Amino acid sequence: MKRIGVLTSGGDSPGMNAAIRAVVRKAIFHDVEVYGVRYGYAGLISNDIHKLEVGDVGDIIHRGGTMLYTARCEEFKTPEGQQTAVDNLKKCGIEGLVVVGGDGSFRGAEALTARGFPTIGVPGTIDNDVPGTDYTIGFDTALNTVINAIDKIRDTATSHERTYVIEVMGRDAGDLALWSGLADGAETILIPEQPHDIHEVVERLLRGHRRGKKHSIIIVAEGVGSGVDFGNKIQEETGLETRVTVLGHIQRGGSPTGFDRVLASRLAAKAVELLLAGEAGKMVGIVNNELVDQPIDAALKLKHEVDYTMYKLSQELSI
Repeated sequence: MKRIGVLTSGGDSPGMNAAIRAVVRKAIFHDVEVYGVRYGYAGLISNDIHKLEVGDVGDIIHRGGTMLYTARCEEFKTPEGQQTAVDNLKKCGIEGLVVVGGDGSFRGAEALTARGFPTIGVPGTIDNDVPGTDYTIGFDTALNTVINAIDKIRDTATSHERTYVIEVMGRDAGDLALWSGLADGAETILIPEQPHDIHEVVERLLRGHRRGKKHSIIIVAEGVGSGVDFGNKIQEETGLETRVTVLGHIQRGGSPTGFDRVLASRLAAKAVELLLAGEAGKMVGIVNNELVDQPIDAALKLKHEVDYTMYKLSQELSI
């Protein structure tokens, strides 16, 4: 294999640039040319493919977002769109592809492999919801962004003696909510993987208020529901002054943490190694700090789960 491609797809996450850099430099170290595909799978269909040199990925390891841009592409979900993507890759002489993204991006990688085009997936999403890896690129940075925001909100919650409901991202995964809530000592953490009783939440708040607690922090994962709705309900039920903060897309931006930069570099370099070894249709991951790989289709059949021992601990510590 003498020529490979790399693209980023789905939602951006801090550390994607570090992954692109690692793909390019690892490949060139092994005398392999690298081509960057802009705008994800849409770029494959529109043939927005450009050669990348070592200097093109200089000074990007610390930058958030993705220099290759990203986009959704409905056309790629069709057999015709997938075949167009394969044809364009082959016209450029590209023999293998590294895809950085989440589970939706991995399904695209699996579709290309099924059409005979070798593809390796690298997990990049702030949601940390890709099975087969302990951590995804961007999760640690987003987590620290959320923690920093909660720290600031707690200052004003203390000053005004208010209850604050903070809605965080995560789609159907509660990792961001659980980890940030435990790290910041939230009184209540609501995640989609665990059922909740609003009356129990209310009772916990009132119990704390009766013993003299002046403020509270409640973390709500977006997959559970609207933070605004929860805030309104809590104020109605408790009579306590309640404010709501929806952190939104601020969680996706920012310079990646050291952990994410190293993780991205290790995973992306491993992906190149797999392509050069003739592997296809696999994803790379990290389990117990060891690099691993497995077939994408096997990983996608698994269900992402949060660490329930952490959830239980958060409840024990928020009495």
